[in-house]
Amino acid sequence: PREEVAYVTCTYRETCIEQPDFLATIDLNPRSPYYGQVIHRLPMPNLKDELHCSGWSAGYTCFDNVTRKRNKLILPCLISSRIYVVDVGSQCRAPKLCKMIEPVDVFWKCNKGYLNVPRSLPNGDILIANMGDPSGNAKGGFIVLDGETFELKGNWENECEAPPGGCHFWFQPRHNVLMSSAGIVPKHVGRGFCPDNLKKGVYGRRLNVWNLSCRSLTQCFDLGEDSLPLSVKFLQNPDAAEGYVSCALSGVVYRFYKCEANNWAVEEVIRIPAKDVTGWIMPKMPAFTVDLIISMDDKYLYLSNWLHGDIRQYELSKNCKPKLVGQ
Repeated sequence: PREEVAYVTCTYRETCIEQPDFLATIDLNPRSPYYGQVIHRLPMPNLKDELHCSGWSAGYTCFDNVTRKRNKLILPCLISSRIYVVDVGSQCRAPKLCKMIEPVDVFWKCNKGYLNVPRSLPNGDILIANMGDPSGNAKGGFIVLDGETFELKGNWENECEAPPGGCHFWFQPRHNVLMSSAGIVPKHVGRGFCPDNLKKGVYGRRLNVWNLSCRSLTQCFDLGEDSLPLSVKFLQNPDAAEGYVSCALSGVVYRFYKCEANNWAVEEVIRIPAKDVTGWIMPKMPAFTVDLIISMDDKYLYLSNWLHGDIRQYELSKNCKPKLVGQ
């Protein structure tokens, strides 16, 4: 059946409004008198969390387990490092908070902070990418929640293999691989983008390749100084051994793909030039491609060209560079 509601994380950070962030429920039923409207708000019990990404308690990789249901949303907090679990199964139009993991637990058990993207692993556990340590220094890697109880289990990777920075990730179980992007140094960018931080190692440049079952780093690609790779996506086909990563500051999208020798390679496939501007913080404005998604049939890639103010649609075809077909 078609989805009849959507859930959107909403934050008041840097608005001077002293209210908690909330999860908004949007009516998507075209036959409803409230179609396209916010029909419910679930406020969080704390201030200044900065809700950011959200993820399901069960993902597409659990398709063969009929007991796994998408009835919980995982909401990691970017600034507070708190984790909320929201019940959307009991009343999908009026979700309710069912569990909360406090920052101190994340700090002490994992020595991690600044939590970003959550995803459900093939074994049912929840993997959450982190961007730093509790003090805001650069530290990548992942923390793990139990997929049944949502208790904090600890770190996913070996301590000695935590990369210098983290942000987004995606995995392809049939190829036993996980790709993660580099992100930023949290303590330097807590108040937003600052040109003075360029060329100081604040903005990431790495795409990391992990062995999914061994939880170990196998390769690392340098995508250029201050490139800031963020969104990572594999093709939807579970057999596909390729995907894309968007670099916010360089405006470049790279395709990554598996080689015959069972290692991985990258190639530049999209470049959006910076624009000459006046009255801004820099003379050139980068595209800041913050997110990309791939259509369910793997025919199109959609790119958020954020600072330039447009969404771009690219046609995907095998062994060819993406072709811009809509903007």
